[in-house]
Amino acid sequence: MRQFSSMFNGLARSIRGKNSGNGDGKEAAEAMAKDAKKNDLILRSSGSVNVDGSNNLASVFSKRGRKGVNQDCAIVWEEFGCQADMLFCGIFDGHGPWGHFVAKKVRESMPSSLLCNWQETLAQASLDPEIDLESDKKHQRFHIWKHSYLRTCAAVDHELEQHRKIDSFYSGTTALTIVRQGDLIYVANIGDSRAVLATTSDDGNLVPVQLTVDFKPNLPQEAERIVQCKGRVFCLHDEPGVHRVWLPDEESPGLAMSRAFGDYCIKDYGLISVPEVTQRHITSRDQFVVLATDGVWDVVSNQEAVQIVSSTPDKQKAAKQLVVYAVRAWKKKRKDIAMDDISAICLFFHSSPLS
Repeated sequence: MRQFSSMFNGLARSIRGKNSGNGDGKEAAEAMAKDAKKNDLILRSSGSVNVDGSNNLASVFSKRGRKGVNQDCAIVWEEFGCQADMLFCGIFDGHGPWGHFVAKKVRESMPSSLLCNWQETLAQASLDPEIDLESDKKHQRFHIWKHSYLRTCAAVDHELEQHRKIDSFYSGTTALTIVRQGDLIYVANIGDSRAVLATTSDDGNLVPVQLTVDFKPNLPQEAERIVQCKGRVFCLHDEPGVHRVWLPDEESPGLAMSRAFGDYCIKDYGLISVPEVTQRHITSRDQFVVLATDGVWDVVSNQEAVQIVSSTPDKQKAAKQLVVYAVRAWKKKRKDIAMDDISAICLFFHSSPLS
């Protein structure tokens, strides 16, 4: 248990130091976020993060579409929770009249809430005599992160519903986040953004591995849940192939995803804010992962994304190159449709990416 104990004790010392001993983990996590921002460890806009001594290099870029205000937003938090080997990054795609406020609120509250829940879950596990953290570290770590994510997403969605200044009844946001902890990454996805890993095959080529499921309403398991909850799934006549979620007796709200924060008008009819949580062991073959909103994946294939990012000489501009490519693709492939907001994060697993 030595590794987990030292990890927990280090985090606990950080919390006590920042919280003057009042025991409130949430306030402590928020204090850590403020300190991280002050020390340039948090990025919330287009740019890059490459902290000295870190194995991570993150590139972020976002482009407003032609539907109004940009409802996409992102975050990268290096040294997440004061842990040198941890990084948190997330991308959020808002929708509806208040979508940009909802996305930013979730971006603001989710990392600190996750950090607090992770610390509490880790503490409980370390004190449970029936759990041997060292016997199967990989499995136990995943269980701790998954449990922390489930608690966090439930809490964030509840907090959003109670928020007095943000009307999320007909508005919401997707959320795709990754925590890197050493040689493991934990991916949590709510909605239809996508994470794609670039890894080297046996023949030396860089190939894409899709890490997430695009949670669209027509997926069999998603459609079954929605229908069982009396919701409806169908396409409009002028949007063939675009399945949406509708109320039982109204042609509203017409959501193009089956999972999201907010959208309380349809939460009783099959829409959920439960994340799919997975893990992946990062090896020397794995080069980077791309997190992007559906504005990218509507016009760019996984293989194209990997090729664009890997061929960008300056890795700090990789996300921008991918977004620029997606903008051009929209103009060619979907010129009759208003371009969506387009955002991407490129997270490299080596501070000096392998050639």
